[in-house]
Amino acid sequence: MPNHVKNFSINADEVARAKTFYARTFGWQFTPWGPPEFYVIQTGRDSDRGLHGTLHRREEIAEGKPMFGFECTLGVESIDDTIAAVEANGGKIVMPKFEIPAVGTLMFFEDTEGNIVGAMQYDPNYKI
Repeated sequence: MPNHVKNFSINADEVARAKTFYARTFGWQFTPWGPPEFYVIQTGRDSDRGLHGTLHRREEIAEGKPMFGFECTLGVESIDDTIAAVEANGGKIVMPKFEIPAVGTLMFFEDTEGNIVGAMQYDPNYKI
C-alpha cells in the first residue's frame, strides 16, 4: 500500500463554531462519530466524497505543542515498520500506537522539522 494521506483532522477550540464555519463556507457535511464533539467530515458529494476528514476539540498530541492547522494521517502497510523507520530517520514517536476498534492502529510522530503527523495501519475491513 502506498503511504498516502488518508485523513485530515481539524482541531478546534470551539467545535460548534468550526463546524458552522466549514459547513457554510465550503458546504461540508458533518456526522457525529465516537466521543462527544467528534465529527466525520464529508468534503465532497456522494459521487466524489473527497478526502476523509474529522473535526474535534483541539488536542495536544506532543506535550506543549497544541495542534494548529490541519492534522494529517498517513495510511501505512505496517505500523511497526513505520515506527522503526521514523526512529531510524531522526523522527520521534510522540504518541505510542493504539488501536481504534474496527478502524485500525494509530500513532503520532514528530518529524525532523517539528511537525506532528499521524500514521494509521487500517483494519483491512475498514472502509473510508
